[in-house]
Amino acid sequence: QVQLVESGGGLVQPGGSLRLSCAASGSIARIYDMDWYRQAPGKQRDLVATITSGGSANYASSVKGRFTVSRDNANNMMYLQMNSLKPEDTAEYYCYAFVRTTQNTRSRYWGQGTQVTVSS
Repeated sequence: QVQLVESGGGLVQPGGSLRLSCAASGSIARIYDMDWYRQAPGKQRDLVATITSGGSANYASSVKGRFTVSRDNANNMMYLQMNSLKPEDTAEYYCYAFVRTTQNTRSRYWGQGTQVTVSS
């Protein structure tokens, strides 16, 4: 069993910053790619950023230059530093990971989400 728990969301003014965290725990042997997704009310869930186990990152065009994804493999953590936030960044943010468990199975897991609201 693998759990992903996001934290760090909240209310911030336009132009502000937030740092999201994703903590993975459970029967983890290795975490491959980790992603951040977001979903605004009434919209589909979209990929925001992805990072490989080696640290290579890619971003959606809408956040490139403003968001930075990073990870701490030793502690099974992933982060999303969000700067210059805009009202259109308001959404529930989800952590997603591709994991090999200690039972040698490979599965993808979602976290429960953390809400980010950008508003004055």
